[in-house]
Amino acid sequence: MEGPYPALRGILRDLGPCLVAFSGGVDSTFLLKVAHDVLGDGVTAVTAVSPSLAATERQDAEDLARLIGARHLLVSTGELDDPRYVRNDGARCYYCKSELFRVLRALLASAGGGTIIYGAITDDLGDDRPGMRAAAESGVRAPLIEAGLTKAMIRTLSRGLGLPTWNKPAMACLASRIPRLVPVTRDDLLRVERAEAAVKALGYRQVRVRLQGRDARIELDHDGLLRSTLPTERRRLILAVRAAGFLQVVVDPTGYRPGGRPAAPPAPIM
Repeated sequence: MEGPYPALRGILRDLGPCLVAFSGGVDSTFLLKVAHDVLGDGVTAVTAVSPSLAATERQDAEDLARLIGARHLLVSTGELDDPRYVRNDGARCYYCKSELFRVLRALLASAGGGTIIYGAITDDLGDDRPGMRAAAESGVRAPLIEAGLTKAMIRTLSRGLGLPTWNKPAMACLASRIPRLVPVTRDDLLRVERAEAAVKALGYRQVRVRLQGRDARIELDHDGLLRSTLPTERRRLILAVRAAGFLQVVVDPTGYRPGGRPAAPPAPIM
């Protein structure tokens, strides 16, 4: 019986020329690699550039596209010009993805047609994903879902294909660090970006710096939490995040969780 990986190759072969919405994360990198293997120059990776994308992630996307050998375009998106996105309610991702797919569809039309694809996976189906609704409305395909691929499968296959993203930590746009209904601003996105870059420069791998007014809550993975209990490390963490423009800094004792909702009051780092 045909497995998910051969099924994916068949789906992409049938699709023909396409644009890949490419973030440089685990899933979109795997999708781009397989699409390029199957379709060659019929594939173009497109990365949306806006204040919600960290500069390091943009550079990663450029490096990965170059490694794969795929044509790669950077395009500007204007979600911050949309007051519905800035409002930051439960539909923020819908407006973000709607803007992305609008830009990609215009690009596709100028290139003579084809299909837009993106890296949604089966793990996403049980979550509240407004961005998936935007994709469906825009006629954007999700080949990884169609082939039945999970995150675990993609990491294993990525490793076999020699992709450095096989064990890359989960990433999300910088706006996800801002509490719901707190308006998204360029200044806050920049502060979060600076803070996370500073913490990662200290050697921490999985990091979220959650905005709390002028304060910050840091989420770290298990290893990072253990390391942060050392007095010298606490001091370095505090200085790094405060230098990015935050006042009081706390480390969430429950660690990193997608969505960033604290399960218990975090303890301040003094």
